[in-house]
Amino acid sequence: MPQLNPAPWFTILVFSWAVFLAILPTKVMAHTFNNEPNLQTAKKPKTDSWNWPWY
Repeated sequence: MPQLNPAPWFTILVFSWAVFLAILPTKVMAHTFNNEPNLQTAKKPKTDSWNWPWY
């Protein structure tokens, strides 16, 4: 039963996890947005109540 031989599959598993844990997080963390978000002011906008007649 050759499918029970763990030698090639374990190596592939370890190598793929090494890629996921070593290379990909550095690429994700180095990502920058094109447009940086601006900070909103702490002042709340004035909201008017609706003056609609309800029937």
